[in-house]
Amino acid sequence: MNSEQQYIDIYNEQRDVIFEHSSDVMNAVRDEAFERFKANRFPTQKVERYKYTDLQKLFEPDYGLNLRRLNIPVDPYQAFRCDVPNLSTSLFFVVNDHFFGRGEGQEVRGERIPQPQLPDGVIVGSLNEQISLLSPLSSLLSPTPSLLSPLSSLLSEYYNSLAGKDGDAVTDLNTMLAQDALLVYVPRGVKVERAIQVVNILRSDVPLMVNRRVLIIAEEGAEVTLLFCDHAADDHAFLTTQVIEVFAKDNATVNLYCLEETHYKNVRVSNVYIDQQRSSRVTHNVITLHNGITRNKLDLTLNGDGAECECLGCVIADKQQHVDNNTLITHHATHCTSNELYKYVLNDQSTGAFAGRVLVEHGAQQTNSQMTNQNLCSSPDAHIYTQPMLEIYADDVKCAHGSTIGQLNDQALFYMQQRGIPRKEARTLLEVAFINQVIEGIRLVPLRDRLHYLVEKRFRGELSKCKGCQLCR
Repeated sequence: MNSEQQYIDIYNEQRDVIFEHSSDVMNAVRDEAFERFKANRFPTQKVERYKYTDLQKLFEPDYGLNLRRLNIPVDPYQAFRCDVPNLSTSLFFVVNDHFFGRGEGQEVRGERIPQPQLPDGVIVGSLNEQISLLSPLSSLLSPTPSLLSPLSSLLSEYYNSLAGKDGDAVTDLNTMLAQDALLVYVPRGVKVERAIQVVNILRSDVPLMVNRRVLIIAEEGAEVTLLFCDHAADDHAFLTTQVIEVFAKDNATVNLYCLEETHYKNVRVSNVYIDQQRSSRVTHNVITLHNGITRNKLDLTLNGDGAECECLGCVIADKQQHVDNNTLITHHATHCTSNELYKYVLNDQSTGAFAGRVLVEHGAQQTNSQMTNQNLCSSPDAHIYTQPMLEIYADDVKCAHGSTIGQLNDQALFYMQQRGIPRKEARTLLEVAFINQVIEGIRLVPLRDRLHYLVEKRFRGELSKCKGCQLCR
């Protein structure tokens, strides 16, 4: 049986169950995604954007699926407590693909967790629950029904509107099987002062496939910072597909930080789609500290004049870990700016891949784009594949790209040893210094300081956890 057939059979056999445990907004696009998946199948490594990761192999194993939405016996508020000093996030949890709630009144070791404080109109929660609140009966009972109808229409308009155009098999598979989504909605002109932290916890007693979906809408002039942290609570094999759609409207600001700290049995395939309108500002920072096999794809389009984006990536890998980052930044409007920096540090027999493409379309004049990929292979058996690309169809632009591959500087190591620093410590200091440029790009200062600490611990071979975290013990 090929990799796709088992998912085609599951959908044919379980279609009614999938529909029953989801919402009309998600079900409306499900069959169309299934037809595309049947027609296109998983791409082979002959396809340019997938040449460094074998998807067929990743999706071959027989993973379990929780299609009936059975409750998973875990209390994340007892199992996890992120204690980044002074970060003061609004904390939420997603267990596998189930939004866990806001935690009002929860107590952890005698301490009460404060209720997340969100400005009026801001929504962070289950898309299915929001749809149920927007039903005709709920609208009649609501004291402000006029506020519900526009949002209901908005969800139907935006859900899968970016991802559904891609034709990517993983995205279509996710659209077929995902039964709920995390919704983040920030109304026009609202500034969310506290960062929104979403802790994704993988939990299962058997090998499990999780299909996670996220929809982020920042209306005109809105500002929001989001931190997604991926963790695994059990020592089982997990296959995670993730699709994130981000809409940054005129003058909106969205900062999206994604941190992966799972384990070597975890396979994660994440596709992020970002649409930017006039004068919007987006930061996307993806950090891989612990993993098994990770494949991240970013498709970002600058659709409005004067939009700006900064895309940063940091990878630390060893043993047989594999991390593949593939990006496409499309300049569609004028006077837009994109800055892209990805850094890898690879040890042992790990493998890294970076393929970045900047497309400047006809009429996208006054484009300013910079793409840089820098890689450090700290062992002779580590491998890196790098492919930066520029495709330009406008004549008034300022674009540059480049990549470097190297090893630790022997002269620098010798210099440090001459001053009494042991060779192993000298190597760690040089690796930390190499990766710090990406960490410094994080605008959330407490998170940046904490990541400096976590990165150093990672290079020292320690599985670092935030104070109070009970995961992976």
